[in-house]
Amino acid sequence: MDGEFTADQLALIRQAIATGRLHRADEAVKEALGVWEQRERGRAEFLASVDEARAEIAAGEGIPLTQDSIRDLAEGVKRRGRERLAAERPAPV
Repeated sequence: MDGEFTADQLALIRQAIATGRLHRADEAVKEALGVWEQRERGRAEFLASVDEARAEIAAGEGIPLTQDSIRDLAEGVKRRGRERLAAERPAPV
C-alpha cells in the first residue's frame, strides 16, 4: 500500500526523526494508525453506550432530567465521595 504525504506531514516526520523522537518514517505511520485505532475504539464504545441508553429509555428505565434530578444526582455523588474519603482516612489515634 502506497500513499503520499503533504509537505507539512513530511516536515513533521523529518523533525521527529531529527530530534530522535522517531528513527524511521514508518514509525510515524504506525503511531498515527495507533492513535486512529484508539479513537475509533472510543467512538465505537460511545456509540454502543448511546444505543444502550436508548434501549433503557425505550424500556422505561431512564431517569427524567430536571434541575432537581440533576441536583439530587450530584449530591449523591458528592455524598458517596465524602463517605469513601472518610473510610480511607486512618482513624485518629
